[in-house]
Amino acid sequence: MRGTDLPAHHRAWTWQSGRDPHGLVLAKQPVAAPGPGEVLVRNAVIGLNPVDWKVLGSTSWQPGKVPGCDGAGTVIAVGTDVPEAWLGQRVGYHTWLGGPGSFAEITPVAARALLPVPAGLDMDLAASMPCPALTAWLALSKLPGGGGSLLVAGAGGGVGGYLVQLALEARWNVTAQCHPRHHARLAAYGAEVLPWNANLPQAAYTAAVDLRGPEPAAGLFPHLRANGHLVCVQGRVPGWGDAAFERCISLHEVALGALHVHGDVADWHGLRHAGAMIFDGLLTGRLVPEPTVATDFECLPAHLRALRDRDFSGKALIRA
Repeated sequence: MRGTDLPAHHRAWTWQSGRDPHGLVLAKQPVAAPGPGEVLVRNAVIGLNPVDWKVLGSTSWQPGKVPGCDGAGTVIAVGTDVPEAWLGQRVGYHTWLGGPGSFAEITPVAARALLPVPAGLDMDLAASMPCPALTAWLALSKLPGGGGSLLVAGAGGGVGGYLVQLALEARWNVTAQCHPRHHARLAAYGAEVLPWNANLPQAAYTAAVDLRGPEPAAGLFPHLRANGHLVCVQGRVPGWGDAAFERCISLHEVALGALHVHGDVADWHGLRHAGAMIFDGLLTGRLVPEPTVATDFECLPAHLRALRDRDFSGKALIRA
């Protein structure tokens, strides 16, 4: 290991049992040296995402597991085969849900997942970006080149906001379907907006990205054109939706976790390139993030529960 003098211990929110965020326990844990291909990041800000409460109590977890997937901070140590140039760099990251997570003062992160934070971009925005923005980018990358009609169903959240903006940049004609409280914001980006329960036209869209769930996604088949595309972010549709070789709809699914398990060098190069592009968009104002709602490290379980219960609108952050 190479790096600065490390503390012997740090604080981390740990899962012990159950599915309620208030079941998380603040524990003092030893700081372990980074493994091969890893760095240690001293977190400045932790990003909370819906997936963080949805996976609490996953069947593979053991008591003491540290949840969380998004964060931003400073690299304080590097493992073997990681360049020392990373030391002291400000980085954002999305890490694997199956490993040690971001709900801690210090997090081990695979070097391949590090996203350098450009000078001038504050750490709140850096921590708020990875999960929602990279998920949106992956969803859009499943589709052929822009210029067609794209429906984003359930567009009101963080993924939807980034997806609408990235799709418009790629010259898609975007229709955003969501609760009316999000209409003004999405319309300001340049999308056509429809209420969440609007009657959609038949066979009208080249592609649709569903951010709601498998059953609502399956209801979008009639609204896709021949050779259209359906991208599912919140779960796989239960059936193909059409007879074989009828309208020839292509199905896609999106999960950042797939790269942590199965991604190769080219996959990670593409994701890091996308992260750099999105950071540049945030820095220059070309992309507009969700408003942030930040609180202190000690309040993490309460903030995660408030996110689950939709007690506020905006991107939930924890200042570590």
